[in-house]
Amino acid sequence: MSLKIYEYKNCSTCRNAKKYLTEKEISFTPIPIRETPPSVSELQFMLKQTGDIKRLLNTSGVDYRKLNLKDKIKTMSEEEVLDLLNTNGNLIKRPFILNDSFGTTGFKEDEWNQIFK
Repeated sequence: MSLKIYEYKNCSTCRNAKKYLTEKEISFTPIPIRETPPSVSELQFMLKQTGDIKRLLNTSGVDYRKLNLKDKIKTMSEEEVLDLLNTNGNLIKRPFILNDSFGTTGFKEDEWNQIFK
């Protein structure tokens, strides 16, 4: 699998991440996260990479607040959270990038410099 970047077109962090990849000449496939959220298996893979389900959540998003997930997440099973994320891309922290060997969420240049040496 080539590098996928799930992104939202109006997200400045996503634009910065794509600019970074382009400048490093790293090819990627952009995928609109709202229209095509990651599959449950991709979310499970990302969870293994990050080690914390909260790293998958867009906690600053409107949908997160509307659904009161800050409190609800504590009582939800991992499967319930992953199913919810799979049906609502707005709830996923972006950019969400992955390939066969790794995955990460968000964009912090110093972290990406370690990933893309």
